[in-house]
Amino acid sequence: MSDQIKFIVDSLNKEPFRKNYNLITFDSLEPMQLLQVLSDVLAEIDPKQLVDLREEMPEQTAKRMLSLLGILKYKPSGNATDMSTFRQGLVIGSKPVIYPVLHWLLQRTNELKKRAYLARFLIKLEVPSEFLQDETVADTNKQYEELMEAFKTLHKEYEQLKASGFSTAEIRKDISAMEEEKDQLIKRVEHLKKRVETAQNYQWMLKIARQLRVEKEREEYLAQQKQEQKNQLFHAVQRLQRVQNQLKSMRQAAADAKPESLMKRLEEEIKFNLYMVTEKFPKELENKKKELHFLQKVVSEPAMGHSDLLELESKINEINTEINQLIEKKMMRNEPIEGKLSLYRQQASIISRKKEAKAEELQEAKEKLASLEREASLKRNQTREFDGTEVLKGDEFKRYVSKLRSKSTVFKKKHQIIAELKAEFGLLQRTEELLKQRHENIQQQLQTMEEKKGISGYSYTQEELERVSALKSEVDEMKGRTLDDMSEMVKKLNSLVSEKKSALASVIKELRQLRQKCQELTQECDEKKSQYDSCAAGLESNRSKLEQEVRRLREECLQEESRYHYTNCMIKNLEVQLRRATDEMKAYISSDQQEKRKAIREQYTKNIAEQENLGKKLREKQKVVRESHGPNMKQAKMWRDLQQLMECKKQCFLKQQSQTSIGQVIQEGGEDRLIL
Repeated sequence: MSDQIKFIVDSLNKEPFRKNYNLITFDSLEPMQLLQVLSDVLAEIDPKQLVDLREEMPEQTAKRMLSLLGILKYKPSGNATDMSTFRQGLVIGSKPVIYPVLHWLLQRTNELKKRAYLARFLIKLEVPSEFLQDETVADTNKQYEELMEAFKTLHKEYEQLKASGFSTAEIRKDISAMEEEKDQLIKRVEHLKKRVETAQNYQWMLKIARQLRVEKEREEYLAQQKQEQKNQLFHAVQRLQRVQNQLKSMRQAAADAKPESLMKRLEEEIKFNLYMVTEKFPKELENKKKELHFLQKVVSEPAMGHSDLLELESKINEINTEINQLIEKKMMRNEPIEGKLSLYRQQASIISRKKEAKAEELQEAKEKLASLEREASLKRNQTREFDGTEVLKGDEFKRYVSKLRSKSTVFKKKHQIIAELKAEFGLLQRTEELLKQRHENIQQQLQTMEEKKGISGYSYTQEELERVSALKSEVDEMKGRTLDDMSEMVKKLNSLVSEKKSALASVIKELRQLRQKCQELTQECDEKKSQYDSCAAGLESNRSKLEQEVRRLREECLQEESRYHYTNCMIKNLEVQLRRATDEMKAYISSDQQEKRKAIREQYTKNIAEQENLGKKLREKQKVVRESHGPNMKQAKMWRDLQQLMECKKQCFLKQQSQTSIGQVIQEGGEDRLIL
């Protein structure tokens, strides 16, 4: 297990991951961080897997990872043969599940990249047979299979060409370029030989020049080695400082922590986790199962029409009316015991809702804290990668600010000097322009004077003659100085060689001492590293054993605690029932009539007697109604007939009155009146 973790840490610290982990920091990663590491490794194999887990649901993460691992043909080993336990461990970020997956992926990254690339084009889509009966679908599927086969052949040819390592065009270009360079070098060598052959002792001079070149190359190589060793020493010092700072911060945290506070924190976490496991998660799981069952039931049912919907609405209305009637009956009873219980139930439901809300707030706060810690660690890593140093804190930051202020004052002074120099440069540029204009004016005046005298071009020819004579004298001097220069050059080369030898002697001695010291340090480092690895492996095994024992003890503790709570609740229920039975016996045996009336038996007998009396009254009333039902119906029918008869008489009277009143003479009060 320790070798596996060591290989994972070494692979993650290399390109392209550059995680900067060690065994302790990697082993202390949280499940969410471990899943993010696994997601980053999968993203290196398949770029489509580049996802931030904080923005993805756990179910989607598990589905995505399992599908890619299935494509890559990963087979769980050891205790992870059961796929259900493997999936569960992958969802929760279990180390025994994640570590083998990381080890398997990092061992064969290039092979898996190729497999993931080919899977995009070679995973065949299974088309149902009933769809293949359609001609267009069948033709498309056939074309798809042909394209897949063509891709296979092309990929095989590409791999063969890639393995051969030959590219004719590039080889021809390289050969032509090398031939051109060869011709140029031959020409340069021949030209240099012709120039040097005239000099005396040119073979000796060539030998000295060759030795000088070899010594210069050796000097550059030694300087490069020295610079590399300085860089290694600088990085080692920085790494030591970072480790010391981490050790100091860890010691401070351990010194500030007390056993009581740690135990209190652990108890709070255990209570919270117990509540989440025993109450919140089962409720959510039950709700999800009910919702899933309901959705499956809805999906399994056939499509519903408008008539079916109307029928369901009518059923819902009937059920609602029945519920309202039952509620009204319950309110009519108005039992005080039920009222008290409902009050207690409301209070209990309010408290449970508050508890669930607080638990959700706590969970969100924990997730937010974890995300902020991840962001802080990422920012620290980015700053460390940017300049190789930690973020400054406290006094170091103050010193850095004071240094910046002093540098800002120096910068202002230098900026002022640059401004003055720019101003002076502008003045000089202006004077140069004025002098050039004056020189051009003088030249023009001189040309006009030469034209007047009839000797135009005299000054130009005079300047050319002077220039040519100066060049001739320089060439003569150079010819005379050639041999002297060559002899001086030889002397200088000899002196330079001797100086370099004398200067490099001390450097070579120092380099030998440094090499010896480096060998001793590397040997000591290897010994310390082996000791550290053995110690880390022993501590890791001890820690794993202790974790297993602690996990076992926690499970036993939880089982005993649940058993204790169950037995306690059963005892309380039995005590309540026993108390009620004893109270009932006391009230039933007691000679006091008031106590007997409080007994449940007496109350039930009283209620039974009242209900029997009420039933007798209702039966008598039913009997009276049945006996009087026939005569009453006859009487009601007679009244309806009488009402119809009177209505008919009324209509007849009104009709007759309206007919007789038109165009008739009526004698009334001794007078005749004509009604029109």
